[in-house]
Amino acid sequence: MSADLVPEEFAEVIVTTCRTAVGDSCRSVTYFTRDDYAQLYLREDLARDADLSTFIGNEWRGFKTTQSAYEGSELGTYRYTIRVFDNGFLIRVTSDREGVFVTTDGLTLKDFEELATAIDSVLAERTLS
Repeated sequence: MSADLVPEEFAEVIVTTCRTAVGDSCRSVTYFTRDDYAQLYLREDLARDADLSTFIGNEWRGFKTTQSAYEGSELGTYRYTIRVFDNGFLIRVTSDREGVFVTTDGLTLKDFEELATAIDSVLAERTLS
């Protein structure tokens, strides 16, 4: 994990965006590229022992596989992925260069949509800068 992967100001924007969208339901926020990652936020009540490098490899490959598999389908353009687990949820929003995954407690589908849209906007704004 590289300490220089994400400028501090951009990291703060990502975390603030996620926390604003889902509040205290936000468990963690991780920024990643194909080769590296940075955990930007972890809620105080959670263990700090997750194997994020394995998560990142899976999420990056999963994005590429999903994007390719559904390209040109009647469903439209791939936007984001929600994964459901016994103890929470993971939402992944990814572009061709970078991505963010956020783990949460229970949310509504509308909450996930708002979170995904907010993250996508932050990543798109960075790309345009």
